[in-house]
Amino acid sequence: MTVANLDDVRAMAARRLPKVFFEYIDGAAFSEETARRNVADFRRIELQQRVLIDVSRRDLGAEYLGRSRPLPFALGPVGFSGLFSERGEIKAARAAHAVGIPYCLSSFAISSLAELRAATDGPLWFQLYVLKDRDLARRMIEIAIAADVEVLCVTVDTPVGGLREKDVRNGFRSLTRVTPRLALALARKPMWCARILRRGIPQIGNLADLPEYGSNALEQAARLAAHIDASMTWDDIAWIRRLWPGKLVLKGILNAIDAAEAVRVGADAIVVSNHGGRQLDSASSTIAALPRIVEAVGARIEVLMDGGVRRGSDILKALALGARGVLLGRTYAYGLAADGERGVAQVIQLMVTEMDVQMAQMGLCHLGGIADRRDELLRFRDDVPA
Repeated sequence: MTVANLDDVRAMAARRLPKVFFEYIDGAAFSEETARRNVADFRRIELQQRVLIDVSRRDLGAEYLGRSRPLPFALGPVGFSGLFSERGEIKAARAAHAVGIPYCLSSFAISSLAELRAATDGPLWFQLYVLKDRDLARRMIEIAIAADVEVLCVTVDTPVGGLREKDVRNGFRSLTRVTPRLALALARKPMWCARILRRGIPQIGNLADLPEYGSNALEQAARLAAHIDASMTWDDIAWIRRLWPGKLVLKGILNAIDAAEAVRVGADAIVVSNHGGRQLDSASSTIAALPRIVEAVGARIEVLMDGGVRRGSDILKALALGARGVLLGRTYAYGLAADGERGVAQVIQLMVTEMDVQMAQMGLCHLGGIADRRDELLRFRDDVPA
């Protein structure tokens, strides 16, 4: 199949993955209204064309979290990536590092941080959920330090897990083991089963030596999710700040008040995120929330964003609205499910090609100062249906 855009990649992923895991990637909370807004609100923003400007040399580089990067995006955390493709986290990281961008490992990853670091020497980030067991949180931080992780990305928008109706219908939400129903569904994808089970029963890598969390990824994920601390406050972020020597990012900020608190506790950056619409349904889209948060914090903290990015033009729009960088989630997960490392590399290249072409057509040679030219580069429309 010829791949022209992300829709083609998504269709390939749907064919190759067992339905239960494709719907895990594809689904969102309750009516999925926020997930749809994440995508639709990008369509309300027009890019402005400019002509007769020398754009023969173009640079897609950006600087965020203390380093110059060849591209203005990174691969964000996606749970269970090792079930989308064998050793999926390692494949995604290698695809990211091949073009010099960071990869963020999820707390719900099949590969451990140690395995990932042994497989690649590129820039790694780690996503942390704060658990009721603070000793385990401390242990995860120590593992991240040992793995030379450059950024700790603390997810703050999950005091309780969102209810995704696709997962309810297909039974994934309540799974802790392979049931006859799940076994039958998996048997319809024998090639997937052969690849994933080649290394034994999958486990969450960073919990593999903690038998109290279970013996397989489904059981471990259920127990880990049950231990996420709904009582977490800004004091806990301050505690993490004292433990963590590297860059600290808070992921899941949609409110300017919370952004200001992130500044107060010493975070280096925030990610304007609604968890891909997988948490609070009917919340704002991230691209709609981004400008007011950027305005509220000014230059006091770096602002990144995720959610709804399906085109290279979406990345340009986010940068023009003040984001220093963008995290991809579902976007590359589709590629991983479709064709492993090659699929992730293909998705990255789709984003790069689209950005490069559209920068030229907008008269842009580089991304520096793009937010200062917002009014010149963007136009907002109200007549696009949600």
